[in-house]
Amino acid sequence: MELDKAIEKKNPSMKGHRTRTLYRLLKLVASTSPWMLITSIIAIVLTAASNVIGSLFIERLINDYIVPLTKQAHPDFGPLWQAIMVMFGFYAIGFISNYLFAVLMAVLAQKVQYRVRNEMFEHMENLPISYFDENDYGDIMSRYTNDIDTLMQMISQSIPQFMNSTLNIVFVLAAMFSLSWQLTIFTLIIFALSIGVVRFLTTRSSHYFQLQQKELGQVNGYNEEMLNGLKVIKVFSHEPEVEADFDVYNQALASAAGKANTYATVLFPIMGNIGNLLYVLIAVLGGAVALNHIAPLSLGVIGAFLQLSKQFAMPIAQISQQLNSIVMALAGAKRIFDLEDEPVEVDDGDVTISKNENVKGSWYWNVPQADGSVKKVTVKGHIVFDQVNFGYSPNKQILYNISLDAKPGMKVALVGETGAGKTTISNMLNRFYEIGSGTITYDGIPIKRIKKDDLRRSLSIVLQETHLFTGTIMDNIRFGNEDASDDDVYQAAHLSHADEFIHNLDEGYKTVIDGNGGDLSQGQMQLLSIARAMIADEPVMILDEATSSIDTQTEKLVQAGMDNLLAGRTSFVIAHRLSTIVNSDLILVLDHGHIIEAGNHEKLLKEKGYYYELYTGKKEIE
Repeated sequence: MELDKAIEKKNPSMKGHRTRTLYRLLKLVASTSPWMLITSIIAIVLTAASNVIGSLFIERLINDYIVPLTKQAHPDFGPLWQAIMVMFGFYAIGFISNYLFAVLMAVLAQKVQYRVRNEMFEHMENLPISYFDENDYGDIMSRYTNDIDTLMQMISQSIPQFMNSTLNIVFVLAAMFSLSWQLTIFTLIIFALSIGVVRFLTTRSSHYFQLQQKELGQVNGYNEEMLNGLKVIKVFSHEPEVEADFDVYNQALASAAGKANTYATVLFPIMGNIGNLLYVLIAVLGGAVALNHIAPLSLGVIGAFLQLSKQFAMPIAQISQQLNSIVMALAGAKRIFDLEDEPVEVDDGDVTISKNENVKGSWYWNVPQADGSVKKVTVKGHIVFDQVNFGYSPNKQILYNISLDAKPGMKVALVGETGAGKTTISNMLNRFYEIGSGTITYDGIPIKRIKKDDLRRSLSIVLQETHLFTGTIMDNIRFGNEDASDDDVYQAAHLSHADEFIHNLDEGYKTVIDGNGGDLSQGQMQLLSIARAMIADEPVMILDEATSSIDTQTEKLVQAGMDNLLAGRTSFVIAHRLSTIVNSDLILVLDHGHIIEAGNHEKLLKEKGYYYELYTGKKEIE
């Protein structure tokens, strides 16, 4: 394929991935709408062919119609007008075909864009949490915006123009050889001399276009990070430093974009002037050859050849420029395909969960048996960790021989300094990450046997940093259970003590908030988060430092809501304030991934160990 070879020649080191990306992209376009692609290709061929045929017709127009008229005493312009109408018909076909493929490719590009965005989002929803821990959110968002935009431009403009220009060159060369092989050789020699300039410009612009995409992703990532930390920046009056850092990223992007576009745009004037120079040289040389009878060149042949020479110059410049756009789009397409190729969460489970419709708040596991039957096991919330080890990487172990037995209805508290492994234990339970060794069972069933979606349906999590969604307060509470009635929402809000502030809002439960919670306080957002977890009515709860970022007065209200939430449920509470966990059935004190103390509040105080020092203030949680 000429396009593929041309792109590979621009940067041999990228040959492998560009070939695969281009093939995959063309396959994607073809499968999105085959009839649109085929019709567009036919229209592109007709466009190129009609323009060349129209130029060739100039020879007949001059030799057979215009020159004879100059020799007639009473010229008859009828045949000339007919010939002009024929030539107009050729150009009309080209115009219509050009319009048709432009419209079809624009529509096809939108269809591909819609499909790619859907595929990316659906795939992203199935990626493991580890992917988002390792990749910057701004860079991921850049794939949805900048990379897809360059992809759309490639499909709607660059590839059609590349094909049109390539066909133009092929058809024009064939037509030029049919008119005069001597002048054609002369034309090719002139253009061969300009190849070095063209190659230098396209190679440099290709390099900087790829660099531009990379720098653009870094700018977006930095913007996203700074927007999330805007309050912290203002608190520490760090604006000058942030602006200086942004200027470095922005300057790198501006430099790459400026150089890319400079090299790309200078190509057209250079090729245009080469075309003009060639036009003059052909006119002079063709006239000299004709006058001196060196070769059988007629006035019509020279006129047609001059027109074709103009058509030959610009497609070369267009091809070089479109190659730059294609290279940039392929860089974006690779980033898109890289995301789509990320391995999704592995789920080999066969155990599912179902609600017991006869008993409110009751669930059961559907456990397949060896004989093909399905055994129903009541979900009680009995969680057992048996010598669990885990590390995010082979050389960085986080948990060491974690063993615990959380019986149904127990409140288990996890205490320790930052990085001790508290949140990691909860991540093991919901299988955001897979354990390295040991076992975790849920009601006697190894959690690896439970399908991840079903496992997570049995768990509710209230995080320290609450996240609400754009919509009404009722919609946000109902997010925990989309089938919940309005009365269920009111009851969940009442039990979580959220209804006390909701009724004070102008529109109550119909109040629309954005993803940041609008004008709600941190405590109010936390109460909504508790109500959302409560309406899900799931047997196991995980509270990850849910009260650490709110004031003491609000904490009492939130604590009362959480007590209602945890009633009758197995719960894991990651605590920063020890006052919230004194009523826990089991308190685990962690240090660097090890459980160093275990017991209830009274037992641990009697031991006068690490927990005792924390509780009495002799040591603080850092």
